[in-house]
Amino acid sequence: MELYKLSTVELSEKLKNKEIDSAVLYTRLVERIKSVEGKMNAFARYYEKPCHLIKNKDNYAVNKGLYGLPVAIKDNICIKGKETTCSSKILQGFKAPYDATVISRLKGAGASFIGQTNMDEFAFGSSTETSFYGPTHNPWDLERVPGGSSGGSAAAVAADEAIVALGSDTGGSIRQPAAMCGIVGLKPTYGRVSRYGLIAFASSLDQIGTLSKTVEDAALIMNIISGKDELDSTSCDVEVPDFLEVIKGDIKGLKAGIPKEYFIEGLDDEVKTIVKEAIETLKKLGVEVEEISLPHTKYAVSTYYLIAPAEASSNLARFDGVQYGIRQSASDLADMYKNTRAEGFGQEAIRRIILGTYSLSSGYYEAYYLKALKARAVIANDFKEAFKKVDFILTPTAPTTAFKINEKINDSLQMYLSDIYTIPVNLAGIPAMSVPCGFDSKKLPVGLQIITKAFDEATIFKVAYSYQQNTLWHKEKPKL
Repeated sequence: MELYKLSTVELSEKLKNKEIDSAVLYTRLVERIKSVEGKMNAFARYYEKPCHLIKNKDNYAVNKGLYGLPVAIKDNICIKGKETTCSSKILQGFKAPYDATVISRLKGAGASFIGQTNMDEFAFGSSTETSFYGPTHNPWDLERVPGGSSGGSAAAVAADEAIVALGSDTGGSIRQPAAMCGIVGLKPTYGRVSRYGLIAFASSLDQIGTLSKTVEDAALIMNIISGKDELDSTSCDVEVPDFLEVIKGDIKGLKAGIPKEYFIEGLDDEVKTIVKEAIETLKKLGVEVEEISLPHTKYAVSTYYLIAPAEASSNLARFDGVQYGIRQSASDLADMYKNTRAEGFGQEAIRRIILGTYSLSSGYYEAYYLKALKARAVIANDFKEAFKKVDFILTPTAPTTAFKINEKINDSLQMYLSDIYTIPVNLAGIPAMSVPCGFDSKKLPVGLQIITKAFDEATIFKVAYSYQQNTLWHKEKPKL
């Protein structure tokens, strides 16, 4: 049996019933990684031996569902004692002194960790091409990108190098690569999952979420990592439902909104057709559909690329060669800062730091950053008004399928527009999931995005699970 092809829920059940041993599963997964990683480059680093073992693997009562199952972790989430670099040269050699809260909770549920996945440097990108470790490849077409910035996590799960993975989503960085790799990607409500131990890109936008083979897998992991955390002042004390139970709910009679602003020029014709077919499938399952308007969508990308770089320029100021990572020699402190940052940061990181610093500078704060905050509030209000009429919203996850490596790397605007359908969700702080809904004529995956109001992940899970139960797209596998 090729254990690495099974889902998280399937393997969890087999581990629980002692049909398989966690050590055997881990060994098989490492063998799979070794066989395909040379083509994929999905990992920044992987561990041939588990970096966390259950102290008493027979005491399943304390494991809460994972029983030694290996999880892949994006390279910006801290695992105590392990190198964590955000796939940047500037953090080479940095070993996390503590566990992120999501890591602590996964350990408490009996997880082990297979490695840390490749990503765009500091999560700055939509293609996983800006990594210090080189680009990750899409398992459906090795000449194409997997999306980003959580492209390593998405590609690893799609290529069966990982059973399930965590990523971070600041403007679509879980959902867009999930769509391009043909897997399930969930960005929870801001505050649903603790950000403690996530190396920050944009603190008001970042959210840890899941990349998985199935909707049930996402539900299982969300049951473990969700909930209030005293170490994160932005986490919310909101009841966490049993997501594995709520997915079984009936969706007949639920009302879906289709925003007209998401089906205009710029959306690939094949993607549009495939997403509309997915909507028709949900209609047959009893979902009512009506067209809605999110009128300020056109301002989302501009708003995001003022707010996110501004927060990034502040967050990345700590990387100066003093406490973390590499240090370049110099005759004085100012030159040491300058030399270290010039050597340590890649071009996209430098671009965003400069853009953010400029928008926060004296004389420009009111003209740019303050206006962006006002626009953000208006965009969030569009969603609030929409959810007075509908239970959830359906859109494409990305305007195109996966593009070729180097196709957009020198065209920042085109790269930024890859997240045009995912960015508004982060600005509004609401949850969304991408589920596989078909393939274009090049056999490249397409994702359907399901959006709900804050802390209503239950509706997302119900809709996504019902769709999954009535389609076979999630069972398609790339040939590697």
